[in-house]
Amino acid sequence: MPLSSRLAAADEIHAYLIRQLNLALRRPGMFGNESAVRMLLDHLLFVEGQPEAWTEQQRAWEVCGAWSNTGVTGAFRDFMPGLSCEYGMASVYAEFAYDRGWLRTDRDLAADEYRALRERVRLWAGEDRVWADVIDEFGAPSVLFGGTNPLYGKTLGFLAEGPRQPMVSFHLWNGNAPGAESSWPPEHEEPILLAVRVGGGAFRTAFTFTPEGERLRSKLAGPVG
Repeated sequence: MPLSSRLAAADEIHAYLIRQLNLALRRPGMFGNESAVRMLLDHLLFVEGQPEAWTEQQRAWEVCGAWSNTGVTGAFRDFMPGLSCEYGMASVYAEFAYDRGWLRTDRDLAADEYRALRERVRLWAGEDRVWADVIDEFGAPSVLFGGTNPLYGKTLGFLAEGPRQPMVSFHLWNGNAPGAESSWPPEHEEPILLAVRVGGGAFRTAFTFTPEGERLRSKLAGPVG
């Protein structure tokens, strides 16, 4: 049988890569974290005949401060030093996937629901919150980056239906405070909210930290100036 008759068609390859990308964004650690996500993006852009789009996106992230010499993960660690940033990293790549039409969401917020979230989320994050508080207040996320086990951190991404709007990401952490005798089990019954981040614009001004998020940052590396 000729080799060509055994190869998948271009549209099948494209659909397969999109499925894999959505899985990798939700569980980056199972796929190889940022390097694996970047590889899938590279393959998708090659299939679409637009490999230059990656260089353009990297340059845009450099300008807004979401890129470092260790990628998006490194940029996140400037804001959350000493903590695992894989789900935060995934949420930034998901914004690019969303703009490209690749991201598959679980729930899109109605326009008025999304508007209400944007209008009050920064003030709402001025108090300490946990995972259940986010769900009670804003409902199920559009994308869950991470698993459903409450013993582990995760990021919840919220998107609106209709015209594209910035993703609103809730970055949650679970673990033990610096200096604890053991790193396991975590001291919290469910993840605590460290920060809310609104996509687009300057990375430095995109974060709103909760009081606990600010306290934890200070313990780990001191305030970020």
